[in-house]
Amino acid sequence: MLRQLRNERGWTLTDVSKRTGLPVSTLSKVETGKMSLSYEKLLRISAGLDIDITQLFATPSPAGATSVKLSGRRSITRAQEGSSIRTSTYSYVYPAADLLKKVLNPMFIEVEARSIDEFDDLMRHPGEEYALVLEGRCEFHCDLYAPAILETGDSIYFDAAMGHAYVAIGPDPCRILSVCSADSHELKSTLRPVNGDA
Repeated sequence: MLRQLRNERGWTLTDVSKRTGLPVSTLSKVETGKMSLSYEKLLRISAGLDIDITQLFATPSPAGATSVKLSGRRSITRAQEGSSIRTSTYSYVYPAADLLKKVLNPMFIEVEARSIDEFDDLMRHPGEEYALVLEGRCEFHCDLYAPAILETGDSIYFDAAMGHAYVAIGPDPCRILSVCSADSHELKSTLRPVNGDA
């Protein structure tokens, strides 16, 4: 999908790299299915291409297909459905992937990380984030506060520009519902070039 969107605009990987702050090598690996990206980097791509994040998970459309603008907004995601990606620390499932230009980005997160040392850097993105622990226990790490343990049913709401990470505690699975807000204009103003692959 990234390749189709880039080709529709007549952009090279270098053009997309300049718009997103991501290295050409990273973008190339994404296009060839050799790398998955964190939520932060997906936001960078969606902001750089000026699209909704869920368009990156859509099935490429046939040439010449047109979209229809609807006046109502509704999306139903059945249990065990949704677009998904996996990183070294989290597995994400994105419900409502068919609803574009959303103000909120909901995600189900399976926390794979068992130590804060598994993170190269803490996650940061514009907007705010709300997370509810659906199953298991996790330790919430951030830049400005001491780590906090969140049990099943606990939730947290925070400024997502603050570096943050979830770490599963104990042998049981840890599953979180996270809802992020992100203003695309705000995102564009905070993009920073990234040196090297991440």
